[in-house]
Amino acid sequence: MQFRLSKVSLCPGITKYFRTPDFYNFVVSFFMIVVRDIHKSFGELNVLKGISLEIREAEIVSIVGASGAGKSTLLHIMGTLDKADSGFIEIDGARVDGLSDKKISEFRNKHIGFVFQFHHLLPEFTAIENVCIPGFIKGGSRKETVDKAKELMDILGLTPRLNHKPSELSGGEQQRVAIARALINDPGVILADEPSGNLDSNSAMELHKLFFRLREQFRQTYVIVTHNTELAGMADRKLTIRDGVIIN
Repeated sequence: MQFRLSKVSLCPGITKYFRTPDFYNFVVSFFMIVVRDIHKSFGELNVLKGISLEIREAEIVSIVGASGAGKSTLLHIMGTLDKADSGFIEIDGARVDGLSDKKISEFRNKHIGFVFQFHHLLPEFTAIENVCIPGFIKGGSRKETVDKAKELMDILGLTPRLNHKPSELSGGEQQRVAIARALINDPGVILADEPSGNLDSNSAMELHKLFFRLREQFRQTYVIVTHNTELAGMADRKLTIRDGVIIN
């Protein structure tokens, strides 16, 4: 790990400390997500070519770029849904790239929430049952999980829809149920892949504003892959991927 020091006069002892693992760990502790030199290929196609980034706690970061640039691939690797060929990832101080499949699943369930373009709600279950599923998988008590789901759905304006099936909900309501499901285990990180891509403009704007209200209330870190320039521009920081590298 290399560090660049600003051109100031430092005593040799301090300069030496800046290059130690202790100083690196001190710096990393400020970040919720740390990605270092991630490479990913599919066959002979190099999709990610040495991606490195840091994202702070409670920061909202958007990732933009042309289709095929590697945005979703990066998000899936950050979310432990896919594995990089090389490099490493830390989430909330924990290295996740070397975990076993079982440990990765447990970590993902507890620490990461997902919101996708298509809500992926199970059609045979009601809205509140869909929200509760990750909580049941985590092993929490049924009463606590259901109470938490009701609380989240009330915050999201879904109380009248608790017992409706997904087919009985509007697109915006379905996506809000998916957000409640992502929040049920109090994850430190929410990863969203084109979350408003399947919504009309009014519902998309409401969803965008909702992310920021939730950030203020729950202090989670949001990483949002999007083609929506308005949503991308609202983020605390916008990263652009081109040809497998971050260009800004």
